[in-house]
Amino acid sequence: MAKTIDELLDEAAIKEVQVRYCRAADRVDAEALRACFHPHATADYGEGVWNLDEYMAHATAMMANFIATTHNTGNQLVEVAGDAAWAEHYTVATHRWPLDEQGETRDLTAAVRYIDRMERHGGEWRIARRVMVLDWHRIDPVAGVNASAARGKRDLSDPSYSR
Repeated sequence: MAKTIDELLDEAAIKEVQVRYCRAADRVDAEALRACFHPHATADYGEGVWNLDEYMAHATAMMANFIATTHNTGNQLVEVAGDAAWAEHYTVATHRWPLDEQGETRDLTAAVRYIDRMERHGGEWRIARRVMVLDWHRIDPVAGVNASAARGKRDLSDPSYSR
């Protein structure tokens, strides 16, 4: 079935919310992360359903545990119905822990799906309800870290914030 230009624009706007969510998480940008959600949003990451403030408290506490994260979203399925939409985003996320007591660094890699109810209010698409589904994960030791490579920053001093 052919889609209208408006439907394609809505899909693109919804997909962009997910890309901004990933960037906000990786840069530990709480303001940008919150902006992905409507104020009345709920989030279920497997530990119960949280309101937006509860989710933000959880997310910022979790982000503080890692020295680097990378969220890569691949497949995205979006179904728009007026000012509401259903979306499923496949994401592989890597999380690097700092050195532990044994002097080892570890990576957590997780394949997740974000299943969202998106809503458009005032012309803007945001997440109204998010459920994160964990498909698989693994934890690996890190060997041979190249210390001379340029490093991303987990804050607003990251080079991506300079325009």
